[in-house]
Amino acid sequence: QVQLVESGGGLVQAGGSLRLSCAASGRTFSRNTMGWFRQAPGKEREFVAVIHWSSITYYANSVEGRFTISRDNEMNTVYLQMNTLKPEDTAVYYCASSSSSVMPTSGRRYDYWGQGTQVTVSS
Repeated sequence: QVQLVESGGGLVQAGGSLRLSCAASGRTFSRNTMGWFRQAPGKEREFVAVIHWSSITYYANSVEGRFTISRDNEMNTVYLQMNTLKPEDTAVYYCASSSSSVMPTSGRRYDYWGQGTQVTVSS
């Protein structure tokens, strides 16, 4: 069983930055693939970024070059640094854990989810 708790969301002006954190419980964190997803009102959940246990990363085109995913296995925490934020980044952001080793971008491949944290970017 893995429990995930996100934090760090808030209100920021366009062009600003936020760093989201996701604290995980469970002794298998260091071997799990961790992902970030987001869901805007009236839209489907979408993939944002993923980090393999080896720290290999992959990003959605919409955030490539602006967002950085990282992990601290000693702290059982994964981060999402978000820079140059745009109003279209407004959403609830979720972190998720997967036992897959192939860095999935589909939410169906993830086993555990956090409760989400709201990010609002004003224009």
